[in-house]
Amino acid sequence: MRREGQGVAAELGNRSVGGYKIEDIRFVSAFDVGSNKIGKPLGEAIYEPPNTVNWTPSVSGLDVTVKESPVLDGVGIFVDNKIRPIKSRRSVRELHDSAVDELRRTKTEVLVNYLPVGSQKATEFWAEVALEARVGMVNCMPVFIASDARWAARFKKRGLPIIGDDVKGVVGATIVHRTLARLCAERGVEVTKTYQINVGGNTDFLNMKEQSRLESKRTSKTEAVQTVLADRLPADRIYVGPSDFIPYLGNTKIAFIRIEGRMFPGVPFNMEMRLEVDDKANSAGVVVDAVRYCKVAVDRKIGGPLIEASAWLMKHPPSPMSDDDARVRAEAWVRSPRTKRNKAMNRRSPQ
Repeated sequence: MRREGQGVAAELGNRSVGGYKIEDIRFVSAFDVGSNKIGKPLGEAIYEPPNTVNWTPSVSGLDVTVKESPVLDGVGIFVDNKIRPIKSRRSVRELHDSAVDELRRTKTEVLVNYLPVGSQKATEFWAEVALEARVGMVNCMPVFIASDARWAARFKKRGLPIIGDDVKGVVGATIVHRTLARLCAERGVEVTKTYQINVGGNTDFLNMKEQSRLESKRTSKTEAVQTVLADRLPADRIYVGPSDFIPYLGNTKIAFIRIEGRMFPGVPFNMEMRLEVDDKANSAGVVVDAVRYCKVAVDRKIGGPLIEASAWLMKHPPSPMSDDDARVRAEAWVRSPRTKRNKAMNRRSPQ
């Protein structure tokens, strides 16, 4: 990536983060498990089924060849026949060493993990690869790496930045739910019950029909809402999570949010809303910022979780904050002098 100017983050998917523009991001390595993607240029592989992204009919400059990744627990039972994972003859150790070599050869600086929900072992595989290859990491999935003290300590020890965990949307269900819940708290309203129900038609939602893969996802989304409430709700009074797969929706995600409570002087109220968005574009607008925050940290040789950026961009950060506070602090972090920031990070222990 090349730096231009001294811009700072002002909004998600913004024009400049620390002087880096979106067009400064270059894809130099790529990995997948789909037999119809491995060995193809990235510019072709991104249009292979079951991908349904159709924002643009073609892309240029993505000539990097997609390499093989181990499946591990990255493919659930409901999506196996859609993803058609490669039947590899290589061991996990061989694939690990190959991935490390590829990242080093291509001089990759930031690794983005976008594995399906429930991919605990596969996400840990890539965290290990990032540590050995010495690259920064953006963990978009609800497998807790940046917010896990042991993993955080390992990234800090290696001097490698990590942003995580579980990416927010630009205007996603959780950020909207958080905003409404915070509004209630700031206006002195007692929230007594709330839910967020999400449905969609892409493989992400199909994968999440497998209930055993959802524990960390529900934890991530629920905590994102709980942390902005004036008082935590009992587990039986809050539900936040994916609910069903509707094939014809494709990349469209629909969220239904309801909040019940009491206002002055104990009078009950409720609110409901419906949100419809393109699920992948909603996420991508945040990731392009996360990559650039991570790159700035690489430039400054800052290791460990990026506290402010994670709180601003992720649902389950190491140190939760209000969205306004996280945004202001993330912007201040970009502006801060390198030496001052390094000293501050050295004094901060992982949460």
